[in-house]
Amino acid sequence: MGRIFFLLLIIVPALEIGVLVLAGNYIGIPATILLIILTGILGAALAKKEGLNAIRTAQLQASQGQVPSSVLLDGICILVGGVVLLTPGFLTDAIGFFLLIPQTRAIFKGFLRRIFEKRIQSGNVIFYTNRKW
Repeated sequence: MGRIFFLLLIIVPALEIGVLVLAGNYIGIPATILLIILTGILGAALAKKEGLNAIRTAQLQASQGQVPSSVLLDGICILVGGVVLLTPGFLTDAIGFFLLIPQTRAIFKGFLRRIFEKRIQSGNVIFYTNRKW
C-alpha cells in the first residue's frame, strides 16, 4: 500500500504539470489560472453543501436509532474530494468532483464498501465500541 502512495506522489504531480502546460498552451495562461481558481471555489462550495447534507443525514439517522454507515462513507468521500479539489490541477479536480457529486460518489462508495468488508472479514480491521454488555 505504501508503494502505491509513493508512486501516486510521483505520477500525479507529473501528470498535473503536463496537463497544466498543455492547457496553458491551448487556452492561454490567464484562462488556465482562472479555471483553476474557479474550480477551487466551486469545489469548496460543493464540498461544504454536501458535507452539511451528510452531517444532517447522519444526525437524523442517529436520532432514529440507526447506524449511519452509508453516510459515513459519504463523509469520507466528501472529505477526500474536498481535499483533492484544493490541490491545483485539472486531473485532481476531476477526481474531487467525482467524489462530491452524489451520483458519481455512489460508484466509489461501492468500491470503498467492498474494501472495508474484505478487510473486516480477513480480520485486518477491528472495531472497538463503548458499549457495556
